[in-house]
Amino acid sequence: MTAAPPGITRPDAPSTDTAVLRALKRLKVPQTQRNRELFLLLFACALTWGAVALVQLGAIGAIEPTFLYYCGGLTVLVLALHIVLRFRARDADPFVVPIATILTGLGIAMIYRIDIAIGSQGWDAASTRQMAWAAIAVVAAVVVVIFLRNYRVLFRYTYVSGFAGIALLLLPIVPGLGTNANADVWVSLGFVSFQPGELAKIALAIFFAGYLVRTRESLTSTGTRFLGITWPRARELGPLLVIWLVSLGIIVMQRDLGTGTLIFGMFVAMLYVATGKTSWVLIGVTLAASGAFLASRVLPYVGGRFANWLNAFDPEIIERSGGSYQLVQGIFGLAHGGLIGTGLGQGRPNITPLSQSDYILPSLGEELGLVGVFAILCLYMVFVSRGIRIGLAGQDDFGKLLATGLAFTIALQVFIMVGGVTRLIPLTGLTTPFLAAGGSSLVANWIIVALLLRISDAVRSRPRVVIG
Repeated sequence: MTAAPPGITRPDAPSTDTAVLRALKRLKVPQTQRNRELFLLLFACALTWGAVALVQLGAIGAIEPTFLYYCGGLTVLVLALHIVLRFRARDADPFVVPIATILTGLGIAMIYRIDIAIGSQGWDAASTRQMAWAAIAVVAAVVVVIFLRNYRVLFRYTYVSGFAGIALLLLPIVPGLGTNANADVWVSLGFVSFQPGELAKIALAIFFAGYLVRTRESLTSTGTRFLGITWPRARELGPLLVIWLVSLGIIVMQRDLGTGTLIFGMFVAMLYVATGKTSWVLIGVTLAASGAFLASRVLPYVGGRFANWLNAFDPEIIERSGGSYQLVQGIFGLAHGGLIGTGLGQGRPNITPLSQSDYILPSLGEELGLVGVFAILCLYMVFVSRGIRIGLAGQDDFGKLLATGLAFTIALQVFIMVGGVTRLIPLTGLTTPFLAAGGSSLVANWIIVALLLRISDAVRSRPRVVIG
């Protein structure tokens, strides 16, 4: 057999690239991302166990093993998720799951502390139900990681997701399903109650990402130049106005200021990421401000929230029904905690109404202090930054928008709740992600974790083209 001339490859010769790829497949490369995740997970679980133990020592002066067994069950589930990631998503981000685990564990520990203070036990205790919901949430994340092999499949269901999101938002006003609460955001099926708006935000994020991918050309290439900014045409303003009207409809029909603000803010943020045009942000902020002003003047519910915010320490407003008593008690709790807190199990967070749900952060702030609150906010900051990093590193527009939208949803929800309980902005009825008592919120946020894991694995494992 004669050798081929230099620079010419014989047709029957094996491809060098194929041989290299086969060799790489046979080579067992250590899973450095998963090893890092395992170390952080063990630290997160140890922190959860320690927090629960400190709550018991501070509140009752002894270690009760029963609830620690429940914490062991949660540890087993998150480690099971870790094992699934080793086989199904080896290159997924290693920080997302540990951060979600720490926040969930701290929330359970504080809810358990409040149950001890008010004497709740068994299934009547919010901490027991929260633990059960945490197990369901982690299992839901495992299911998403296993069965959603390629997140790009969701792009096919853009409009289905949009209809599903709107349907979920409308469920609470369906006769026989809604519950009589301060805001019509709950749906009761007899054996369980949940907030469909928490799942709606995921469906709408998928819809917004798919819709903006399809229409980004018309949104970015046309407009009028004025004051150094390209302003969109009237026809491009249509979708933004529709979402604005839907948000106002949620506020009017369901008395839910938080969900309306969250959905509109998520859409504006994703619109900015898709187009890069500052004009969309300015229009969105203007519409949000005008909508809030209009609602505060027309709707007594929203007007009362603004009055509680502006005149929180007015004795008349504190004492009236639906007044600022809850807000003032939360602020006093934060002040009582000071810099380093009273210590887990040694404060009085239970005297604030809804201290385990709406006011979970002031409860933690009273016993962990300003240092503890800053640590929690830093955890949220890292979680959101990892989500945005996943989006920016993506190679397809749908993945970029979806990851960025989900991360911004968590960031906006945290800002709305933290700003509300600290009197930075008017208080709304959202839940603090991962921390607050609430099963539907916990399940939805862990599904967001699973989606971010899937997107990050696809980003890291996809080969990149190198030119040069």
